[in-house]
Amino acid sequence: MNAPTAVIQQHLIDPEVCIRCNTCEATCPIGAITHDDRNYVVDVEKCNLCMACISPCPTGSIDNWRKVPLSKTYSLEEQLSWDELPIELADDQVVVIVQETSTLKANSEITPIPNELITPSQNIQYGSVSPPWSAAHPYINLYGPKSLKKTITATVSGNVRVTAVGKENDTHHIVLDLGKSFFPVLEGQSLGVIPPGLDQHGKPHFARMYSIASPRDGERSGYNNVSLTIKRVLEDREGHPVKGVASNFMCDLKVGDCVEVIGPFGTSFLMPNHANSNIIMICTGTGSAPMRAMTEWRRRLSKLGKLDGGKLMLFFGARTQEELPYFGPLQNLPKDFIDTNFAFSRTPNQAKKYVQDIMLERAKDIGELLKDSNTYIYVCGLKQMELGVVESLQAITIQAGLSWESLSETLKIEGRLHLETY
Repeated sequence: MNAPTAVIQQHLIDPEVCIRCNTCEATCPIGAITHDDRNYVVDVEKCNLCMACISPCPTGSIDNWRKVPLSKTYSLEEQLSWDELPIELADDQVVVIVQETSTLKANSEITPIPNELITPSQNIQYGSVSPPWSAAHPYINLYGPKSLKKTITATVSGNVRVTAVGKENDTHHIVLDLGKSFFPVLEGQSLGVIPPGLDQHGKPHFARMYSIASPRDGERSGYNNVSLTIKRVLEDREGHPVKGVASNFMCDLKVGDCVEVIGPFGTSFLMPNHANSNIIMICTGTGSAPMRAMTEWRRRLSKLGKLDGGKLMLFFGARTQEELPYFGPLQNLPKDFIDTNFAFSRTPNQAKKYVQDIMLERAKDIGELLKDSNTYIYVCGLKQMELGVVESLQAITIQAGLSWESLSETLKIEGRLHLETY
């Protein structure tokens, strides 16, 4: 009798729900997830079912599986061509495919579970996929491709540039009025914007995700609106010229223009709400959006006399002061409200400084906060900052007389270290 043919549950990403935020690819510890200009896909030859990508996905598009014979798995080329997932086959259909595509005899055995073929590995990431215990309950996926209502129409009520340079580094603060639509958001959540028109394949554009930069009660307190921090993209991450479809569309909008929106998304990058909770925020560029939301919510609570202790520390990096969003407003915040630290890597005639460098300069203060179980850390920005930030946290932990191995595991389990990089 021939050897049995395995039937596996192949890990796939739903292209209808995915908002191309890159969270899954950035999270995967073994590089099993890749993408082209349309789809994110999972390489079945690399995926080891470690599940590291499942919880961080803000939409649930990553949590999809199809039962297929190991000899007939979906290739990367097939997945990249999809507009929707293939229909899930019934067990008897899978058996027929196995029999047609193998040399098995009629009485050959079919292996239903791939446990012996793929061994899960330990997730090596430090970032938590759980929210703080005191975080408010988030609403997610109220609008989207597979929701009862596909999109809502938001109206632009404000669009201002928040950097002091030209279009090459043009960052905008955009306010969207949600009208009467039910769209509750929390600090740290995101929404998707669907650019109008068709892509190069003649198909509607997919949604682009943006972190929300306003607190839960709106950009204007008590109003049903949200704000976004958007940088006009003119080159890709390798420095090649490109005109970002969504970012340029958004930055060019005028007051009164309309935008199709989906979401909200995100269940873990949420702020703590209990008394005396400390927040350390580390960001670059438009990664400042969720930090602005958290800071503004704390500021409003403080103004109302409802803020019960807790410290705010911000480490904010950019190439130059002129390219740093919200630099002016940040300077106006009281020093006893927020401890603000800037790092500039391209200031003429000055040594390069990155956020991890200024963290080390404040090692003593950060170390004291790390000793407090009420301290939460949020990192948002370019992927290349992540390693440097984690290494600085490790050095600061050791300097404070703590065990990094023990603390990092505690931070992860308790939802106290969140990494959202792209």
